[in-house]
Amino acid sequence: MKKVIVTGVVIIGFVFYAVFYQKSTSTGLPVTNTTTSSATKGSYKDGEYTGSATDAFYGTIQVKATITNGNLSDVQFLQYPNDEAESVAVSKAAMPTLRQEAITSQNSKVDIVTGATQTSEAFRKSLASALTQAK
Repeated sequence: MKKVIVTGVVIIGFVFYAVFYQKSTSTGLPVTNTTTSSATKGSYKDGEYTGSATDAFYGTIQVKATITNGNLSDVQFLQYPNDEAESVAVSKAAMPTLRQEAITSQNSKVDIVTGATQTSEAFRKSLASALTQAK
């Protein structure tokens, strides 16, 4: 019973935070700028590359990178934390931001999504391994 109450309080806190700070990103989660990215255009081999499965503390992140005309054109999540309600909410909120930032920067050095630090770091590692294969 205690675990259910604590989980409920955490979820309510997360929702409250996301609603009141949604101006920072389209997903409602603020982005903390922790890296500077320089886009490298056309430096990859075309194809689809599966990144390593990486522990995100609350589950596993694994992505597939699609390279078209030498550029990162898509990132799909093959695995993400999805067994607890809070993990699902965090993942669903962070994934579009991480995907878009990777495509924009053309590398794995994306900003950490606030509230999804472990997910962001695991995303970086999985994408980096996929892009290494594409070199």
